[in-house]
Amino acid sequence: MFEATTILGYKGEIDGKKVAIIGGDGQVTLGNCVIKANATKIRTLYNGQILSGFAGSTADAFSLFDMFERILEGKKGDLLRSVLEFAKMWRSDKYLRKLEAMMIVLNTDKIFILSGTGDVLEPEDGKIAAIGSGGNYALAAARALDQNSTLHPKEIVQKSLEIAGNICIYTNTNIKILEVGT
Repeated sequence: MFEATTILGYKGEIDGKKVAIIGGDGQVTLGNCVIKANATKIRTLYNGQILSGFAGSTADAFSLFDMFERILEGKKGDLLRSVLEFAKMWRSDKYLRKLEAMMIVLNTDKIFILSGTGDVLEPEDGKIAAIGSGGNYALAAARALDQNSTLHPKEIVQKSLEIAGNICIYTNTNIKILEVGT
């Protein structure tokens, strides 16, 4: 588990329209010290149609986001084909496969967790995924809110990340959120 961040991806519906939302906290730690409290660890890719978030070092994030975006362009935004190609490239690259990093990528139809070991994981429920040191807290909160409330999907992501930020010492409540499909 990375002592780095918390990223939460969520697919839902608003008034019958599919939406994809990703959120991340802003805390960057080095050992047991907070280095920065307002970092951005999420971004849009492929003309704003794909959302992504990263747990790991910043330099690695930029390299992997750029590599994934090139693959998305080559696959014309096909998320499934892109993640499979990306996982193969990430795993086979001698330097990149050693990174202690994970990514969440999603659009309004699919959501995946990716790692340098070649993992391409689609959540069992097909709609909620979390990574990072506070990921399990955010995931549990999102599942509970999704099943037991009528909150807007963006509010589910916000509140779940706030809960994680109040529990995990490597996560804060300086939250950034991106969405597509609304």
